[in-house]
Amino acid sequence: MGALAAPGDAPRGVLILGLGNILLGDEGLGVRAAERLAERYELPDGVDVVDGGTTGFDLIEVLADRDRVIVLDAVDDDAGPGALVRLDQSAIPVGWTTKQSHHQLGLGDVLAALTLLDLAPNAITVLGLVPVDLELGLALSPAVAAQLDTLVDAAVAELGGLGVTLVPRQAVPA
Repeated sequence: MGALAAPGDAPRGVLILGLGNILLGDEGLGVRAAERLAERYELPDGVDVVDGGTTGFDLIEVLADRDRVIVLDAVDDDAGPGALVRLDQSAIPVGWTTKQSHHQLGLGDVLAALTLLDLAPNAITVLGLVPVDLELGLALSPAVAAQLDTLVDAAVAELGGLGVTLVPRQAVPA
């Protein structure tokens, strides 16, 4: 990774950040959606797709001073299994939470640190699906797997709302 942006530096564009643990079934859906988006579309200059996994404070450097961040993740919501959920910045909890271990840092903890450093992104949106299966395993549940393209399409639409047009990659002949 490059050097950490300093307060007052120009914003660094748009970030699509896939979060989650791919070893825990649907917990990894954000990473899988980010991978699918990067596989299907050419990314214009100023748009980055990053597999944030479960890296915690390592995300500070990735998120610092971004103009816009779209987070793809599993979202706990009453909407039902596999449902698409969109959270605006005002609905994302920012602050320190009690943890059993320093490995349990969440997005809110990282955003709190960025705020203290005066490096918080200008705007953040979370797009996610309601997970079904969070047990050990690499596969997504059928309900979430069936909706993964819907999540990718929502991210593409969110980018479109920012004036960013993604061009589909050309299919490689078999």
